[in-house]
Amino acid sequence: MAWTARLSSLLPWRQAPQQAQCTTALSCEPALEAAIADLAQQLKQAGQRGPADLGLVFCASAYASDLQRFMPLLKQAIGAQHWLGCCGGGVVGTNTEGLAQELEHQPAISVTLLTLPQTQIELFSLNSDSLPDLDGSRQSWIDWAGVDPNGGHSMLLLLDPTCTAINDVISGLDFAYPEAQKIGGIAGQHSAQHGSLLIGNDVVDGAVGCLIKGDWRLDPVVAQGCKPIGPVFEIEQAERNVLLRLSHDGEADTPVACLQTILKGLSPEEKELVRHSLFLGVAKTNFQLPSDGAPASGPAVLVRNLIGVDPRTGSVAVAERLRVGQQVQFQLRDAETSRQEQQQLLGQQRSRNAEPMAALLFACLGRGEGLYGGPNGDVDGCREQFPDVPISGAFCNGEIGPVAGATHLHGYTASWGFLVPNTP
Repeated sequence: MAWTARLSSLLPWRQAPQQAQCTTALSCEPALEAAIADLAQQLKQAGQRGPADLGLVFCASAYASDLQRFMPLLKQAIGAQHWLGCCGGGVVGTNTEGLAQELEHQPAISVTLLTLPQTQIELFSLNSDSLPDLDGSRQSWIDWAGVDPNGGHSMLLLLDPTCTAINDVISGLDFAYPEAQKIGGIAGQHSAQHGSLLIGNDVVDGAVGCLIKGDWRLDPVVAQGCKPIGPVFEIEQAERNVLLRLSHDGEADTPVACLQTILKGLSPEEKELVRHSLFLGVAKTNFQLPSDGAPASGPAVLVRNLIGVDPRTGSVAVAERLRVGQQVQFQLRDAETSRQEQQQLLGQQRSRNAEPMAALLFACLGRGEGLYGGPNGDVDGCREQFPDVPISGAFCNGEIGPVAGATHLHGYTASWGFLVPNTP
């Protein structure tokens, strides 16, 4: 599929405006050479005009054993100045007819070629075994990444599943590049003896990405897919990630006792969801309670897994560091809630910007058909707001996106990046 946009000149003496272009292709050929030939033919038919500035490629783990010869073959067949991508647990792509699909449990390769005038794209590859000191200077992290932060407003970030200290890598890049909105995910696992990340000619582990500067940017949308249940609690007692005591309206009790009280007011369907789809919303800033007393939630809430319960003490272990005074609220996850939340967030994105040139989707392996009961649950939701946008990406082992002004690693999330003109 080809998408072309005219970009107004920023230089008064330029005679004709530059043209931006997005061209996409999607192949399900099981043999690597046949898939690459298919992709090249599709891109040619779609009208790709010369080498692109950035080529994004996402492939299924079915090609893992061929990854080390994949990029040289792809670059020989398809022209792009920079190449970046990963092997995923599934592939999101758009074919030349404009059909966007989520392809799980089958061979698939998605290619997106982007021509972005007046835009700088600076790639980096990072060794996570040699991180700078977390208490060190910002400059030490910039030197480690090797990319000048000046003017950088967007970052695409991909991590290998074997990457050590994933949260430290994300926090360190946030420290070094605070102005850059970061979108991405953790690549898929496979049994081959090499990494899952693709950059240039190479297959690597650690982390890869690109910093984007200039006239195009990635707008992030993070859809966590949960609804709140019960009241907003305040943490009275916690040790690291273990929640020991909660309070509400001046009364304190254990987390398990608080949850038992909430259960009394739930429907039978919601009680069933509690058995396998219960999470905790951890506020990064205080909840803003609606005036009508409705349950509070919002973009400042991180949805986190509950990873253990101690029936003796009524305490709960959470996949997040906790602190006394922080606000929390229990959450449930189901398909309908996920659809509604994502539509609300994408509708807000549409109200802020016109049709994007492209959309990148990094979706949890727990979404897709497992959540929605059928294919294309997330991409179909996007097409309701943006009918013609080309979509590409991967199913991930963890998704990266901003919440409350900081970048976080998420689970069960759809982390979107919409490529739009970088206007004020």
